[in-house]
Amino acid sequence: MNRHKLIIIFILIAGSLFAQSKVGTTAANFLSIPVGPRASGMGSAFVAVANDATAAYWNPGGLARIQKSEFIASYSDWLVNTKINWVGVAIKLDDYNAIAASVNQLDYGQEDITTPDNPDGTGQKWDAQDLAITLSYSRSLTDRFSVGANVKYISQKIWNESASAFALDIGLLFYTQIEGLRIGMNISNFGSEMKMDGKDLLQPVDIDQAHTGNNDKITSTLGTDSWPLPLMYTVGLAMDFLANNEWLWTVATDAVYPNNQATYVNVGTEITYNKLVSARVGLNSLFKDAREGGLTAGFGLQYDFGSFFGKIDYSYTDFGRFDNLSKISVSIGL
Repeated sequence: MNRHKLIIIFILIAGSLFAQSKVGTTAANFLSIPVGPRASGMGSAFVAVANDATAAYWNPGGLARIQKSEFIASYSDWLVNTKINWVGVAIKLDDYNAIAASVNQLDYGQEDITTPDNPDGTGQKWDAQDLAITLSYSRSLTDRFSVGANVKYISQKIWNESASAFALDIGLLFYTQIEGLRIGMNISNFGSEMKMDGKDLLQPVDIDQAHTGNNDKITSTLGTDSWPLPLMYTVGLAMDFLANNEWLWTVATDAVYPNNQATYVNVGTEITYNKLVSARVGLNSLFKDAREGGLTAGFGLQYDFGSFFGKIDYSYTDFGRFDNLSKISVSIGL
């Protein structure tokens, strides 16, 4: 099967998925929070770039294109005092194959438990977190075309209640015959629904309140609804307008089609000097109604020590009425 047939099948599958998807609220929305300061600094326009370990999140088809095996650890303060941690390792098996493993966590922290009788706290604390563990595989089918897939386990926990699901991502990356132009496509979070369950949903109920003498404390379970995952279909373009021994200038744009909100566009650019210093700027969530995201910027410092390289990346995002957000990551490549 040639690459053109694969692309057509990929688009048809994406169209059928979104025709069947639910409209409205979804579970595990942390899965749509951008990963990594490099991509974030470019306005989250990264599906057709996807050439480092964070490709495991943005487009697993790009993992086969990484130059070296790489480890990345990223940290970010998120909204209302939450924190995002992403750790990933991508291993280049040979010129055609790569695998990766990553962990994505949204930590809500802890708060005191209060009751009407103990408004200042009971001495106990409640916590919550979202977690996704992902395994990835990518293969270059030709010198221009690569594919990849993720299998992920997703969980959400709030105090004694939790929910879990499994999901699949599929990504394609195509280096066109126009020098420097790439096309990327990715479907994320196609999987099972999530439903909260836990011991706090066990409640005593009187099932026959019209009569006395019966057991008025029968243990019952409160039912919760099941919710779909935030399914996202992304198509991206990236173009190297300048590429020589000293400079690399890339411009990228992504169109994102989610199942839980309006379609939007991200645009961004990155310029790198001598494989040492990078500067990035972008705009995200263009054409989205009541958007909070906006201008993004960032930089990166990289040094090749010969047998390995080290890299630090930082990004800034203007988040409207919320606090402005910063991300930082450390990378090691072998």
